[in-house]
Amino acid sequence: MEARELAVGGAWAFTPDLHRDDRGLFVSPFEEREFRPLFPVAQVSTSVSRDGVARGVHYARTRPGCAKYVHCARGRVLDFVVDLRVGSPTFGQWDSVELADFRAVYLPAGLGHAFVALEPDSTVCYLLSRGYEPADELAVSLLDPELNLPIPAGAVLSRRDRDAPTLAEALADGLLPHY
Repeated sequence: MEARELAVGGAWAFTPDLHRDDRGLFVSPFEEREFRPLFPVAQVSTSVSRDGVARGVHYARTRPGCAKYVHCARGRVLDFVVDLRVGSPTFGQWDSVELADFRAVYLPAGLGHAFVALEPDSTVCYLLSRGYEPADELAVSLLDPELNLPIPAGAVLSRRDRDAPTLAEALADGLLPHY
């Protein structure tokens, strides 16, 4: 598996080895031995999105937060990692990775996650360090001009994502995690 550190502190991109033959494909998109001390998996989730759907920038605000290992099992997405950690040297910065063919990103707790589906039925799988706690799950606007994420005009957003505060509003309201 190839690993590459992203511009946002603590975030990594992973490209697993694909083993193809005349029968099809075999891949191990996550290997526990690489993450056991850093990333205990508590939940696995999957989303399927039509072309043009944008999801995020989602994060968990409370300690210990929620680390994520995200890979694309089908289709193609443009994935964003956004540093929402107050006091971080890369606060407010983001990086992006095109996920396809089981390529993955690792986000430590405190980073925001978003993506745009680039193909129909794009399937994104999440390994999470803790279970879903609705009261702790927050979002920052994908369309925040301060972040300037390259979200296509006309992207399909959920009500939650359309109504999410900007980074500055979330900071002023004390909703962001700390570094």
